[in-house]
Amino acid sequence: MNPQLDLFGGLPSPDPAPRVDCPAGNDARLLDIASRLSPQVRLGTSSWAFSGWAGVVYDRSLPERVLSREGLAAYARHPLLRTVGLDRTFYAPLGEDGYRRHAEQVPAGFRFLVKAPQSLTAAWLFETREASPHFLDPGAARDLFVAPCLAGLGAAAGPLVFQFPPQGRSVTREPAAFAARLHRFLRDLPRGATYAVELRDRELLAPETMRALGDAGARLCLGVHARMPAVQVQAAAATALGAGPLVIRWNLHAGFGYEEAKSRYAPFDRLVDEDPATRLAIAGLCRDCVARGDEAWVIANNKAEGSAPLTLERLALAILEGAG
Repeated sequence: MNPQLDLFGGLPSPDPAPRVDCPAGNDARLLDIASRLSPQVRLGTSSWAFSGWAGVVYDRSLPERVLSREGLAAYARHPLLRTVGLDRTFYAPLGEDGYRRHAEQVPAGFRFLVKAPQSLTAAWLFETREASPHFLDPGAARDLFVAPCLAGLGAAAGPLVFQFPPQGRSVTREPAAFAARLHRFLRDLPRGATYAVELRDRELLAPETMRALGDAGARLCLGVHARMPAVQVQAAAATALGAGPLVIRWNLHAGFGYEEAKSRYAPFDRLVDEDPATRLAIAGLCRDCVARGDEAWVIANNKAEGSAPLTLERLALAILEGAG
């Protein structure tokens, strides 16, 4: 391009992306907490693009569309946030290049917990109510999700989570049939990744399901959600799987629906309804996991207590207070 064009009527250069900073990266108190927390414990939030996190994670309030593009690198400088949940992939697959762009924004040692597309785990698509063409199809899972995710993220790939939304009464009446189909699906996935299954039907938290997960080398993702038993109950069921990574998604405060919690807690800048019982239970599970030499992954949602980064700060303290 002729540089004169910029001076005399040519198209102006686009404005540079706004610099997003993370003051928490230099917070002595948070750095001290992080230094005492085992590196086997990975804490993170469900996504990172929340304008209400100004002063909690980011240096100022920015539109969420800006944070979606530019906030990840700042988020990854927070001392306690060593992972993040990629939730957008639940609604539509992401290509290899998209995953690679995410990986390029984070430091070595940071990891992503990635949700599989709903087309793989829901018999009916939420938006259209049409039958999903890829439900429990391992070939589709490989091509649409696992292969691009692992290739794009590389060493930054953490657990790949298959969240199964409510499956309907015809499925929950027959846990053994669901478990058999789940087993075939997991068994035929590519090797080399950590797979975890999160349920939204308590009836499917059955011995048959645990046997299917164990035989396929997968984990149960403990989902803190009103539809499921307490996290301790889920953890007890998962003991049948033996040693291995702990994967927890702290999704929603008990007694609230998703939209109700969102309305109550926005803009997610403070803790509104603390849940100390769940916090202490998760902290104990994390300590047990570290003691046996495994990694513990905890992803917190704003809808859990009001502000996911503050939830994780309290959780980190609870883990440390109970150590030793």
